[in-house]
Amino acid sequence: MKVAGRPNSLHGLENHGLYNLHAVHWNLPTPELYEQAILSREGSLAHLGPLVVRTGHHTGRSANDKFIVQEDTSRDEIWWGKVNRPIAAHHFDSLHHRLASYLQMKEVYVQDCYVGTDPKYRLAVRVITEHAWHSLFARNLFIQPEIDDFDSHVPEFTVIDAPRFHAIPGHDHTHSETFILVNFAKRLILIGGTSYAGEIKKSLFTVMNYLMPFRGVLPMHCSANTSADGHTALFFGLSGTGKTTLSADSSRTLIGDDEHGWSDDGIFNFEGGCYAKMIRLSPTAEPEIHATTERFGTVLENVTLRVDDRRLDLDDDSLTENTRGAYHISAIPNASLTGLGDHPHAIIFLTCDAFGVLPPVSRLTPEQAMYHFISGYTARVAGTEKGITEPSPTFSACYGGPFMPLHPQRYAKLLGERLKRHGTQVWLINTGWTGGPAGEGQRMPIPHTRAMVHAVLDGRLDEIATWTHPVFGVAVPKSCPDVPDELLDPRTTWRNPHAYDAQARKVAAMFRENFERFADGVDEAILAAGPTC
Repeated sequence: MKVAGRPNSLHGLENHGLYNLHAVHWNLPTPELYEQAILSREGSLAHLGPLVVRTGHHTGRSANDKFIVQEDTSRDEIWWGKVNRPIAAHHFDSLHHRLASYLQMKEVYVQDCYVGTDPKYRLAVRVITEHAWHSLFARNLFIQPEIDDFDSHVPEFTVIDAPRFHAIPGHDHTHSETFILVNFAKRLILIGGTSYAGEIKKSLFTVMNYLMPFRGVLPMHCSANTSADGHTALFFGLSGTGKTTLSADSSRTLIGDDEHGWSDDGIFNFEGGCYAKMIRLSPTAEPEIHATTERFGTVLENVTLRVDDRRLDLDDDSLTENTRGAYHISAIPNASLTGLGDHPHAIIFLTCDAFGVLPPVSRLTPEQAMYHFISGYTARVAGTEKGITEPSPTFSACYGGPFMPLHPQRYAKLLGERLKRHGTQVWLINTGWTGGPAGEGQRMPIPHTRAMVHAVLDGRLDEIATWTHPVFGVAVPKSCPDVPDELLDPRTTWRNPHAYDAQARKVAAMFRENFERFADGVDEAILAAGPTC
């Protein structure tokens, strides 16, 4: 067996059931991974240095192909259901054995790294991949040990990623030939049948979401930044709500763009890099992120590369709308390299309400914050076969439902305890429609949304008088700097106020219907904090 790079002699690959490999590339640096990827025809070098790759027919996560192994150590803790699907331990073992046989006499790439910037809570992980570019992805996204720490790095969780190996659904009891299997007892993740690298990232996020609450840490699917005087802010929001754009503020230091923990000591980033959407990225609106597409080391998934000059076409969505870029956080000029922050001064829940009924900015009580945290609401605009667009609600528990193995109440309780202990204010900001639903009203102007965010973070809304929304019960400021007063009451922006009332009640009913699945495990105070009519 050939060995390249810096091997970890304390914990070899035989501990993961892998034998008779043709070559093992240990912890290769970025230039060598580029060479390997290009020689293997895994990707192409683009103008100014990024590596452009294709992920095949999987251009996003395969939610229906993710399973958690039913075993004694975690069986009673997992919130089983449509998100956390069970698979028997013997099916996992059988698939693991066949995967190990498949990898015999093949090359693999290993990255030993950490998840979590706080040494007190970080998780030592090993990512074993079939593709060199997946190894580069892991190197970008996770935290690299210091050179002298490799010999003492013993993985506490391992990912084996083999895109060209496929399951046999009838035999393996998987949903399809693609699989993402998490085994908490064996501390092992198996991924196959998909080249989408986000599965590596999100499977380890799932692991952190399981492990951290047992250590008193709230794991969060959010971005985080901090001001010059150390006031930390968290931004929660599903796709399309503006989370990445609004948290990437040049006047503040970015702690991280996606995954964090809130411990007794403060906030810490789970990752050492970013995984951002690239579609129609603007050098004017998102200059820091756009600049990462013009640097060596960035991995670009499914971005169009012009054949004649190797330049990118970020507007081309012919392969997917979900074009992605993976880059080290040091590529962002105002990013924190420590990945640490103080307890948050403010938390912002972002929603893009296409129904046009939620106030553009409102303050939440701790109980309301827990209710909206569990709900994780936004509403997208869905097209129909006639070309007409209409709002479609989306609820994702804790703003990260697919990655939360425990009951959402577990995470909400940790959030509520911290809000009360540290006096953190929580605000709900609607970046969606005003004056009517999508198709009738108009999208909230970005300058006004930015003004609301800045007013929240600067504390300028703390002493502003509020009124209580009659349907959603939230406290709405009567004024906000640099925002017209008439925009703050969504009812007054509609031509027909009675139509607004009916629409608000309709959305409130959607909240209540969605929350029914959590009711058995949620405190009465949280249930009472939802919409009132």
